[in-house]
Amino acid sequence: MTTRAEQELPELYGQNKATLGRLLAHGGLGRAEEGSDGRLHAHVRIPPDELMWEPSIVVMPHGGDLEIELLNDDTNTHCALLPSNGDSKWMWLPVYSRGKTVLNLDGPGYYWFGSNVGNDEGRGLVGVIAVMGDVPQEARLDRPEQPRP
Repeated sequence: MTTRAEQELPELYGQNKATLGRLLAHGGLGRAEEGSDGRLHAHVRIPPDELMWEPSIVVMPHGGDLEIELLNDDTNTHCALLPSNGDSKWMWLPVYSRGKTVLNLDGPGYYWFGSNVGNDEGRGLVGVIAVMGDVPQEARLDRPEQPRP
């Protein structure tokens, strides 16, 4: 049986089949939707008693601003440490709370996020924001062509 994440992003499973990659997929995959203002939007929640982000993989079709809403439906307090250009964002998530912030991720790649209190990350509360696309020509290094997966 393949998951939706395996079907939509098989490259996440093909690199080294590491346990960490499979753990992230249990929260599912979500796609950021582009609003009329050009900003991408995503919703991520912590389900009760599961200690994971849902979805744990958020896919941005291209770099830019991402408005992300976080919901804590768990009976424990958590937080969110999120990547953003310039500085990381940190948000406290008390029991049954929600919060919203804007991240700027203008380059392609995988960006980690998690809850850095009470060993939440060690117990599985980690996620990835995957920014699709390629590096702009002006940002590429002057080096020989590299093999691509």
